[in-house]
Amino acid sequence: MQTPQRKKVNKNKVSKVKASVKILWTIVAAGFALFIVVLASAYFGVFGKLPSLEELENPQANLATEIYANDGKTLMGKIYTENRVQVDYKDISKSVIDALISTEDVRFYDHSGIDPIALGRAIKGFGKQGGASTITQQLAKKILGQENHVPVLKRGIDKIKEWIVALKLERNFTKQEIISLYLNRVSWLNVYGIRNASLVYFQKEPSKLTPDEAALLVGMLSGPGRYDPRHNPKAALARRNLVLDRMVTNNDLSKAEADALKKKPLDVKYKLVNESQGIAPYFRSVLTKKLQDWCNTHKDPATGEKYDLYKDGLKIYTTIDPKMQLYAEEAVVRHMTSMQKNFNRQLSKNVWKGQDYILNAAMKETERWKNMKENGASEEEIKKSFYKPVSMKIFAWNKKRETDTVMTPIDSIKYCKQMMQTGFCAMDPVTGEVKAWVGGIDFKWFKYDHVTANRQVGSTFKPILYTLAITDAGMTPDSYIGGKPITLANKTITGPGGTMAYCLAKSINVAAFDLMSRIGPKKTVEFAHLCGIKSNIPQVPSIALGSADIQLIEMLQAYTMFPNRGFNTEPIYLTKIEDKNGNILQTFEPKVKQVISEVDAYTMVKMMEGVVNYGTAGSMRWRFNIQSEMGAKTGTTNDNTDGWFIGYTPQLLAGAWVGNDDPFLHLPKYGTGGGSDMAMPEWAYFMQKVYEDKSLGIDPRATFQKPVELNNNPIYADQNFAALSQEGHGIDSADVQGNGNASDYAPPSDIPVESDFTKPVMPKVQPKETAKPIGPKNYIPNPPAANEPEKKLKNVMPKKGQNAATDY
Repeated sequence: MQTPQRKKVNKNKVSKVKASVKILWTIVAAGFALFIVVLASAYFGVFGKLPSLEELENPQANLATEIYANDGKTLMGKIYTENRVQVDYKDISKSVIDALISTEDVRFYDHSGIDPIALGRAIKGFGKQGGASTITQQLAKKILGQENHVPVLKRGIDKIKEWIVALKLERNFTKQEIISLYLNRVSWLNVYGIRNASLVYFQKEPSKLTPDEAALLVGMLSGPGRYDPRHNPKAALARRNLVLDRMVTNNDLSKAEADALKKKPLDVKYKLVNESQGIAPYFRSVLTKKLQDWCNTHKDPATGEKYDLYKDGLKIYTTIDPKMQLYAEEAVVRHMTSMQKNFNRQLSKNVWKGQDYILNAAMKETERWKNMKENGASEEEIKKSFYKPVSMKIFAWNKKRETDTVMTPIDSIKYCKQMMQTGFCAMDPVTGEVKAWVGGIDFKWFKYDHVTANRQVGSTFKPILYTLAITDAGMTPDSYIGGKPITLANKTITGPGGTMAYCLAKSINVAAFDLMSRIGPKKTVEFAHLCGIKSNIPQVPSIALGSADIQLIEMLQAYTMFPNRGFNTEPIYLTKIEDKNGNILQTFEPKVKQVISEVDAYTMVKMMEGVVNYGTAGSMRWRFNIQSEMGAKTGTTNDNTDGWFIGYTPQLLAGAWVGNDDPFLHLPKYGTGGGSDMAMPEWAYFMQKVYEDKSLGIDPRATFQKPVELNNNPIYADQNFAALSQEGHGIDSADVQGNGNASDYAPPSDIPVESDFTKPVMPKVQPKETAKPIGPKNYIPNPPAANEPEKKLKNVMPKKGQNAATDY
C-alpha cells in the first residue's frame, strides 16, 4: 500500500511527464507551424523568386550556338561558354536511363518528386546511408542554381525551395521529360549535357551508347574529377562496375551480362572539341564577329533581351560547302609545304639583321613577356629570358602540325615569322555564297586571317582599271596602248605596247599607266569602291599597278561583275538563323547591283581569258591541265612580297594570296616569286579536285555566254580575239611587267592631284540602267552558256621562247 508521500511523488512525476509531452508537442507544433510559414514564404518568393511554369518549360541552361554547313546537316563547330546541346528523350540510349535510375533514384517512377523512404533513411542515418535527393530534386537544384557548400540556415531554405520546384516539375512534366531535362543539364567537368559527353568520351551519339559506356558516364556524375577515366582509370573502372551491379539489382541487366561487361576495358576515345577544330575555323572566327553584331541588334521576343550568341542555342546555317572547304584546305597544304621549302632554301642567314624593332615588338606581344611583366620582372630581365633555350612545341609541316624542340624564345619568334602564309577563298559569283575559306596555314598556331587582311594587290587591280577604260573611256580590246614613255608625277615609265587584250594578258605596266593618264586616280578609286572595295585606296597613279592594300574578299566581290554579266554581288556567309526551338529568326539573300553592262563584262571576260591562254598564267594549261573556260589575273608586288591569283569560271570564283606577314621577308629569286608561281598552284589544285567531284555540279565544259549584241561583231570571234590577245611588242625585261608602290611613283611631298593630268576627268561612274538587277530568284546560278553548243578548247601551249609562267 502506497503511503501518501509516495502518491504525491508519483503524481508529481506524472505532472512532469505531461508537462514534458506538452512542451514537446508545443515544439513540434511550433516547428511545424514555422515549417509551414517558411514553406509558404519560399513558395511566394520571400527567399527569392521561384521559376514560373513557363521558365520550367524552358529552363535557361546555357546552350551552345551551332554552326552548320550549306547542307544543313554537317556541324562545322560551336560558339559557347558551356558547350551544351539539347537532346530529346528518344535520342538517348535506354542503357543511360537504366543506369541513371538504378544509381541515382531507384523509385523514380513511384514518387512525386520527393522520396519519403529515402528521406527517412537519410534522416535516420544522418546522411551516411546515402542522400535523399531524387533525380527531380537534383534537376530542381540545377534549375535554381544552388551551391553545395552554404551555411546551414541557407541550406535548409534552399532544400525547401528545391522541394517546391521538384513538386512543380512532377506536376507539369512527364517522367521522360524530367529525365531528358536532367541529362541535358548535368556536366562532366567542362563537358555539358549527355550529347556532348557521349561525343567527347566515346565519339558517338547518345543513342548509340552501350551499357558499359552508359555506366561509366552515369558513374562519373557523383564525382566527375574523382572518376575521370583519363586521370583516375582505376577509380573510374570500379565506379563503372558498381553502376553495372546496381543495374543488375534493378533488373536492367542479368548478372551474366554485367560480369561480361565488367571484363571490358574502359575504351575511352576522349576528344574535346575546341575552336581550332571543326570545319573552316578561320571562316567561323570571322563569322563569330558578324554574328555578335547581329545579336547586338536583335532581341528575343520572349524576354525582350538581346540574343546571347554564347548561351541561347542559336542554329546558324552557312554557305560553306564541306567538300569545297576540304579541297581548299588540301590545296593549301599541298602548295604551302612546297613554297616553304623554296623559301627556306633561299633565306639569307642575315635576314634578321637590322630588324630589331620587329623582334622587340613581337616579344612584347608574347604571354612570356606579359606574365613576367606582371610578376615584376624588369625589361632587361625579360629580354635575357628570350635568349635562353627552353623546351617548347612549335608549328611544323608534319601530320600533327607541331613538333617538340628546344630553342630560345627569340628564335621561336623568328621561326614563326619565317613561315609563309596564305589566304584562299572561293564563292559563287552569281549568288555571292562563300563556298570555301582558308585564312592561313593553321588556325591553332596562326589565328590571323589573310582573307580579310589588307595586302598590296599588285596587278590583280589592273582589270578594274581596264574595265573603266572600256566603260567610260570608249576603248575596245583592239585599242592600241603603251609603247611610249608615260610620265605621271615624278615617274617616267617606258615599255612595249600592244592591243588592250595583249597588254592585259601580259600585264604590261606602261599600258596600265597609259590608261591611268586617260582616266585619273580619282575616277579609278570611285569605280573600285562602286565594285565593293571598302579599303582605303590612295588617289595616286601607282594604283594602276596595284600599290593599294586591299582585302582578298573585297577583290573577289569586285571580280563578280565579270562572270556575273556586269552585276556585282556582295559575298554572303549565311542562309538563315534559327533559335533553339527551330524558329527562323532571319534569312539572308544576295545583294546584287549592276555596275557595268553585260557587253562590257563579256569583253573583260574575253580579255582575261587571254591571261590564261597566252599571258602570265599560261602554265595553267600545260602544268595543271585545266582546259576549261576561265578568266584570271595574276599579281605580284615589289621584291615578290605578295603573290596573287584570282580566277573564275562561269560557275565559280576563287582567289589566293601568298606571302609573309612581315613584308621584309620575301622570296629573293624571281622564278619562285610571281603570282603564277606563288599563288596560282593553290587555285589550280583546288579546281582540279572540284572538277573531279561531279557531285558539286561544277562543269569543266561550261562556257561564258556571248551577249546577242556581239554575235555579228568580228572582233569577238574566237580566232580573231585570240589574235588580238597576242598582238603586241615583245617583252625584253620582266621590269615592264612589274608592280609598284605608291612611294616609287610619288613621294609624299609630290602626290599628284587631278590637275596633274592633261586629259579631262571623266564624270562619276553610276550603275547603268540597261538591264534589270539580277536577284536570287530570277537569276539561277547555272553556267551562262549551258545551252550553247560545246566548244572545243584550243591547244594554247605557249610559243617557243615565250615565258608564260611569270607575272610582273
